[in-house]
Amino acid sequence: MNANPVEQIRGLRIAHLIESDGPGGAERVLASLASDLQAAGSYNVVIVPASGEGWLGRELASTGVTIEPFHLDRPVSRTCARHLQAIFRRHRIAVAHSHEFTMAVYGAYASWRAGIGHLITMHGSRYYAARWRRCIALRAAVALSGCVVAVSTTLAAALSRDLWIRRSRIRTIPNGVRLEPVERSSLRDELGLQASDQLLLSIGNLYRVKGHRYLLDAFGVLAGRFPRLHLAIAGRGELAAALCTRAEELGVRDRFHLLGLRSDIANILAGADLFVLPSVSEGLPLALLEAMMARRPIVATGVGDVSTALADGAAGLLVNPADPPALAAAMARLLTNVAEAERLADAAHRRAAAEYTLPTMVERYASLYASAVAG
Repeated sequence: MNANPVEQIRGLRIAHLIESDGPGGAERVLASLASDLQAAGSYNVVIVPASGEGWLGRELASTGVTIEPFHLDRPVSRTCARHLQAIFRRHRIAVAHSHEFTMAVYGAYASWRAGIGHLITMHGSRYYAARWRRCIALRAAVALSGCVVAVSTTLAAALSRDLWIRRSRIRTIPNGVRLEPVERSSLRDELGLQASDQLLLSIGNLYRVKGHRYLLDAFGVLAGRFPRLHLAIAGRGELAAALCTRAEELGVRDRFHLLGLRSDIANILAGADLFVLPSVSEGLPLALLEAMMARRPIVATGVGDVSTALADGAAGLLVNPADPPALAAAMARLLTNVAEAERLADAAHRRAAAEYTLPTMVERYASLYASAVAG
C-alpha cells in the first residue's frame, strides 16, 4: 500500500511565496498548508512582503514555520529575484510554491536560478489577463515551473485560454477546510438577538466582487415579510460605509450588522440560520466550504466552482449573480421551509467531508512537491 504523500515528504524543505499577507483566501490557504506540513515533519519557510500587514506572521507564530520578508520596490526588480534566490540557498530549499501572479513570476525565475523545483497556485483573480505583458510573464513562469495549479475548474479553463497553454498542463486542487464543531455560538448574544429572530450570514471582505450590495438589496426586499430577520456580514474593506448608508436607505440599519474581520468562523457560522454567498466572481471560496462543513443551509451565486461544490443545487440553492430579487426568493424559500433547509445542509456537509477537507488538500499538494523534487 502506498504511503501517505505527506509522510513521503517528511524532512523536505519547502518555501511558500505570496505577494500579500492580509487575511484573504489565498493567505489562509497558505497558512493552513504550511502549518500542517510543518506539523507533519517538513521544514517550511513562508516568504511575505516586508511592508505587509503581518497577518501571516501572527497566524503562524506558534507553528514553527519560518517567516522571511522580501522587498519589491519596482514592477521589475532583479534585486528581488536575487534576494529570493539567496533565501532559497540559505534555507536549503528543495521546492518553492508561489501563490498568485507576482510571486509566480519572481518565484519561478528565482527557483530556476537556484536549480530547485517550483509550482504555482492561482486562486481565482484574473487581474493578470487585462495586460498582455502580464500574460506573457505568467506564461513564461509556467514554462519554468513543474506545475501550475488552479483552485477551480473554471479558473483552470481561463488560465489555459489566457496563457495559450494546454489544459493538461494545469492541475486543479480544490481548497480544503477544517472546521471544529461548536456546541453553542456566542454570535446571537453578541448581536442581542432573541430566540425568534432569524439571522442571515455572509463572510467575505467588503469589496465589490463579493456582491454584498446585492445581498443587502435582497434583504431589503424581505424586510417587511420577515420583520425579525437580521443580516450580518463578517469581513473588512472599503465598502463598509457605503453598505451602512444603503441599509439606512432601505430602512434596515437596525437589523444590519457588520462584524468586521473575524477569526472565529466556526462560532459565527453556528449562530446563523442561513449562509449566503452573493459574489459576482469567485474561484472556490473558503467561506462556502466552511459553511458546508458547518452544516448550514446555503444560498449562493453560481460563479466559479460554487455550483460544482454545491452539486448543481443538490447541496444548496443557486442563483444568478447580481440579481437581488432571485437572491431574496431563494432566501425566503429556505427561511420558510425548514425541512428543505435541513436536507440541503446535510447534503452540503456530506459533500464537504468527502471532497473539501484540509487533509485532502494537503495530501494533493504533497504529491506535487514530491514530483517537483523528483523532476
